[in-house]
Amino acid sequence: MTRIETTLQSFDGTQLYFSKDTVENAKAAVVIVHGLAEHASRYDYVTEKLNARGFNVYRFDHRGHARSEGARTFYSDFHHLIDDVNAVVEAVLQEIGDTPLYIIGHSMGGFASSSFGTKYPGKVKGIVLSGALTRYNTKVAGELPMELPAGTYFPNELGNGVCSDPEVVSAYANDPLVEKQISVDLFNSLGYGVEWLKENAKQFVDPVLVMHGANDGLVSEKDSRDFYGDIASTDKTLKIYAHLMHEIFNETARDEVIEEAIAWIEKRL
Repeated sequence: MTRIETTLQSFDGTQLYFSKDTVENAKAAVVIVHGLAEHASRYDYVTEKLNARGFNVYRFDHRGHARSEGARTFYSDFHHLIDDVNAVVEAVLQEIGDTPLYIIGHSMGGFASSSFGTKYPGKVKGIVLSGALTRYNTKVAGELPMELPAGTYFPNELGNGVCSDPEVVSAYANDPLVEKQISVDLFNSLGYGVEWLKENAKQFVDPVLVMHGANDGLVSEKDSRDFYGDIASTDKTLKIYAHLMHEIFNETARDEVIEEAIAWIEKRL
């Protein structure tokens, strides 16, 4: 396995941290899209599992997150989130040629991935969503949009909801790359984005595996049930995990969850 860390220029020139973990004779490639306030390196374990099964893995930090450029945890337009994913997907497609490409997106990265599939259908062979923000059934930031001045920031209080494993919660709190503040502009952009995603649900036609923890305190599992019901994909699978919280790839049952995601991709190769 070889890891290369570099940067990738997005659609508007913003430099995004970009890494690739490659294996010999890969049978497929996966782009991992991380969640709000976190970063790509929190997916090392998932990446190891994917590499072991013959997948090349590509990761990036969202703009305004960790090692990427941009105002911290700030979006003025939700389309920037989608078009960053598109820029990464385009770069990976150029590199891998005919190798099939899949996306795994978690939480806000699940919003980005489902919205990418909605705006740019058919570019990837399938999308796996984990605890994806696709509706807004749990009002984690209150009603949106918030009537607050642009550039207002809140402390990041997501940590306690991420996982039932205290070690994961502690590691999250002490991770220097996890953003400690989140802008009102980001939350409001996501609010508009979710409305757009809902209005355009019938444009989503890609094969999709929708996974969610039943005890997710940050993003309601009803988001995933609603999204699953509204989209036009003919190949769609919904899996709600009893007892699991938000980060299903970090819960104690993570091996089972990751295995289901990998098996779903393998069936579609």
